[in-house]
Amino acid sequence: MILQIQKIQLKFIIIPFLLLFSFSVQAQNKEAKNLLDQVTSKVKSYDNIVIDFKYSLNNVKENINQDSKGNVTMKDNQYILNFMGVTKIFDGKKSYTIIPEDEEITISTVDEKDDNAITPSKMLTFFNSGYTYKIGDLQDIKGRKIQYIKLLPTSAKDQRKEILLGIDVQTKHIYNLIEIGKKGTKTTLTVNSFKTNQPLSKNQFTFAESKYPNYYINKLD
Repeated sequence: MILQIQKIQLKFIIIPFLLLFSFSVQAQNKEAKNLLDQVTSKVKSYDNIVIDFKYSLNNVKENINQDSKGNVTMKDNQYILNFMGVTKIFDGKKSYTIIPEDEEITISTVDEKDDNAITPSKMLTFFNSGYTYKIGDLQDIKGRKIQYIKLLPTSAKDQRKEILLGIDVQTKHIYNLIEIGKKGTKTTLTVNSFKTNQPLSKNQFTFAESKYPNYYINKLD
């Protein structure tokens, strides 16, 4: 179950951090790159970011329709993610995955040199390679002008056909991200609330083992 949770979290941790990406100069569309640069500059000016989001998974062929909500708090090289009943804390060095349903906590040290490690620094360069992108459609969604940028994976092994990144033209914040799979699966993450420079406690990203007296602690180090 832990492995399954980790795979789920891989997707949902990376997506919110799209707000912080330093996009590659390999862009084939100058308009798209200019907009992404504005998003990056805007977000980097914030001390911290708190996001509430909705995630939807749809596959017409398999008759799958699932909706979930979550939230993430980010500051520098730290974050707290709450999604599908699981909390993941990253304090800048160690990762803590808390699963109340199983009363289990997995603790691991994150090595940023590990190609398989999920870290904020890697999220910051996620699109620097492996994708080409170009400007997409401009849509009016609930009175907001949303400019889409289409990202195409360059690897034939990538199971995603394309990714659509929606950006609010006025605020330069990410509105949503849509992934379309080669087998018909469509996943959509929509930012419901985007707050910045919130009052956070000094121990906001500190894991306190004393709060979980009956939990099994699984240390992977």
